[in-house]
Amino acid sequence: NPQREIEFYKTVFDWNFVKEELLPIEYYRIETKGILGGLLKRSSETPPTRYGTNAFTCSIQVENFDKASERILQMGGQIALPKFAVPGKCWQGYFIDSDNNTFGIFEADTNAG
Repeated sequence: NPQREIEFYKTVFDWNFVKEELLPIEYYRIETKGILGGLLKRSSETPPTRYGTNAFTCSIQVENFDKASERILQMGGQIALPKFAVPGKCWQGYFIDSDNNTFGIFEADTNAG
């Protein structure tokens, strides 16, 4: 459900979405403060939760892991792998969004661990 996903990521990460009207598929350009991306309508059924992922799992850098985690949970996301330290690098964790997609967030912190 692209509209549910748009609302989820817009609220959690303050991203903007622009529908590409000229494409033959339902595709939305994602505009962020960092890299650009895209969201498209899934062409098959949503996979069941807790079965892992069969795709590249992206991690998004956030300024504050705990605050981002709180927003994710408020928007109906779930924890897939709780916050853990990557010693000397960052705090990392993985979540499941409102459409059962897995993604990660990390907060850079040289004191992690």
